[in-house]
Amino acid sequence: MAELKKIHSNEDMNEVWERSEQKPAILFKHSATCPVSANAFNELNAFWKTTQEDVDCSYLVVSESRDLSNQIAEETEVKHESPQIFLISNKNVIWHTSHSKISQESINEALKNVK
Repeated sequence: MAELKKIHSNEDMNEVWERSEQKPAILFKHSATCPVSANAFNELNAFWKTTQEDVDCSYLVVSESRDLSNQIAEETEVKHESPQIFLISNKNVIWHTSHSKISQESINEALKNVK
């Protein structure tokens, strides 16, 4: 089974944007010290186990990539939160949510609007 892609750099983020032209991309901003984020990350992993072919999925750990996290907030014009998830299609954020609203069900529901 493929692993979720961990991103660290602007180049990695540019690849996420580019890949979103081929298929939807999910980007998850993770706080490694937050229990709410740990639960959201578990929901993302549960989603990923069932949907690998249909979507590109990446994450960053905010404490390791704070500048990149801030850049994402600036580029998307979506206020930074952690945990936070974005659904990107054709280089546009088409859905985002945060905290306990991140669930396998909410991700699947958002993807229905892309397909």
